[in-house]
Amino acid sequence: MATTERVTVTLPVELVRDIDRVEKNRSKFIAEAVRHELERRQREELRRSLAAPHPDTAELAEAGMAEWAHSLPDEDAEGLVDMSKGRPVRWIPDRGWVEVNE
Repeated sequence: MATTERVTVTLPVELVRDIDRVEKNRSKFIAEAVRHELERRQREELRRSLAAPHPDTAELAEAGMAEWAHSLPDEDAEGLVDMSKGRPVRWIPDRGWVEVNE
């Protein structure tokens, strides 16, 4: 069961009228809009991070995951990465990560 918290938000009258024209449940509509905006901002932050990664991260990406795994001491690397166990996936909007049958 999800918990909720009541908040007070002040909106322009015209905006409230526009919401009421398309949705009976204002709270649901606003929650979905806020969730959408937060996800958009997270994607934008990820894009910024990928465009200008931290130097340590950039170095790791250049080395490649397999090379990085092989560079670990034997006691730490054992069983950490098993490249044969992965499954190919791709991102599909509104569905998420979906396994690709090749």
